[in-house]
Amino acid sequence: MFRMIRIVPVVAAAVVTAGCFTLAPRYERPESPVPEEWSAPMTAPAQASEQSIDTLQWREFVQSVKLEKLIELALENNRDLRIAALNVERARALYRIQRADQLPNLDVGGQFRRERVPPSLAVPGNEGIQEQYSASVGASFELDLFGRLRSLNRAALEDFLAQESSRRSVHISLIAEIAQTFLLTANDIALRELAEATARNQEEWFGLTQERHRLGAASGLELHQAETQVATALADVARYEGDVASDLNALRVLVGAGIPSDLLPQSSDAQTSLLTSVPVQLPSNVLLNRPDILAAEHALKAANANIGAARAAFFPVISLTGSAGYISSELSGLFDSGNRTWSFVPQATIPLFQGGRLRAGLDVAHVDRQIAVARYEQAIQVGFQEVNDALALTGSLARQREAQERLVNASGRAFDLSQARREAGQDSYLILLDAQRSYYAAQQALIATRLAEHANLVTLYRALGGGWEDDSA
Repeated sequence: MFRMIRIVPVVAAAVVTAGCFTLAPRYERPESPVPEEWSAPMTAPAQASEQSIDTLQWREFVQSVKLEKLIELALENNRDLRIAALNVERARALYRIQRADQLPNLDVGGQFRRERVPPSLAVPGNEGIQEQYSASVGASFELDLFGRLRSLNRAALEDFLAQESSRRSVHISLIAEIAQTFLLTANDIALRELAEATARNQEEWFGLTQERHRLGAASGLELHQAETQVATALADVARYEGDVASDLNALRVLVGAGIPSDLLPQSSDAQTSLLTSVPVQLPSNVLLNRPDILAAEHALKAANANIGAARAAFFPVISLTGSAGYISSELSGLFDSGNRTWSFVPQATIPLFQGGRLRAGLDVAHVDRQIAVARYEQAIQVGFQEVNDALALTGSLARQREAQERLVNASGRAFDLSQARREAGQDSYLILLDAQRSYYAAQQALIATRLAEHANLVTLYRALGGGWEDDSA
C-alpha cells in the first residue's frame, strides 16, 4: 500500500509533463505568395460598405426580400450543405475518439473460470476440477512523455476545424449559386418576354405587309422578309422558354425543396438592383479569412502535428496497467475481505528494429507537410486571381452597361424614325428591317450586360470570402 502511495506522485508528475511536451515542429504560417495589393484597382461605389468583408453577413449583401427568403429555404434543405454539416459532425466524433486516448481507460469486469488440472495438482475430493470467480476494476493509461498522443490529438482537432471551414465554404458557395441562378432565371425570363413582344410586333407588321402585298403596294421580297422576322422572333421565344425551364429546374435542385410561387424570379428582378456593393480598399491578406483557405491552413497544421507523432514513434512507449478486485473459488464468498487482490503492471516498449518503417513514416509526414504547404499557397493564388478577375470586370462592365443603355436609346429612336419614314414612303423596307434588328439586338445585349454585372458582383463577394457568417448557423 505504501509503495502505491509513493508511486502516485511520480505518475502524476509524468502525466503533467506529458501534457506539455510534443516533438512537433513549431508552426509558422507560410508567407503569402501574392502581392499585398490587387493587380486590378478596387473601385469605390457610393453605396459601398466600409465593413470588413469577412463579417459582412449575406443578409446585408442581398437587398431583395424574395431572394433572401429563397436563400433561407436553400440553407435549410440543400443536400450539399447537409452533407458538409454531417462531415463536420463526423470529424468532431473522430476528434473525440482521438482525445479519449489521452485519458485513462477504466473498466469493470467479472470472470468465471472452470478447468481440469492434473491429479497431482488437484485438491483432494474435487476430481481435478477447479472453479474460480473473480470481479475487478481495471485501469490502463499511456504516459505520453514524448507527445505522440498529444500530436495525434492536435492533428484530429485541425482536421475537424478544416471540415468546419469547408462547411463554411459550401455555405457561401450555395448563397452565391442561388443568387446567380436567380439572376440568370430572371434574365432569361426578361429575354423571353422581349422576344414575345418583338414577335407580336413582327406579326402585326407582317399582317400589314400581307395586306399591302395583296393591294400591290409591297413586293414579294418584303413579304418574305417580314415573315422571316416573325419566324426569327418565334424561334427566340421557344429557345428562351427552354432556358427558363432549365433555370428553374437548377434553382429547385439548389434549394432542395419546392419553391413557392411568390419566390419565383420575374423579369423585373433583372432590371432592379438585388445586391449591395462589397467593402472597398481591402488588402490582399483579407483572403486569409476565406473559408477554403482557412481549411487549407488547418490541413497544414494537421500535417505539422503528424510530424510530431512520427518523431515520437522512435521513443519508448510507457503504459501503466493496474487492477483491484476480488478472487475466490466460491461465488458466495467472492467479496470477503480476505479475497482482495490487486496488481500494478508498468510496461515499456522500446523500438529497436523496424526495418526502416519508422524512418519511412517520418519521411511521409514531412512530404505530407510540403504538400499541404503547396496546397495552401495554391489556394491563396487561386483566390487572388478570382478577386483580380472580378475587380477587372467591375469597372469595364459598368462602362459597358452605360454604353449599352445609350445604344438601346439611340437604336430605339432610330427604329421609331425609320418606321415613320417607311409609313410615309421615304425609306425602303430594308432600312426599317435593319433598324428593327439593331433595336432588338441592343435590348438583348443590355439584358445580358446587366446579368454579367450582377453576376460579377456575386463572384467578387464570394472571392473575397464574405457571406459565410450567419446568425442562424
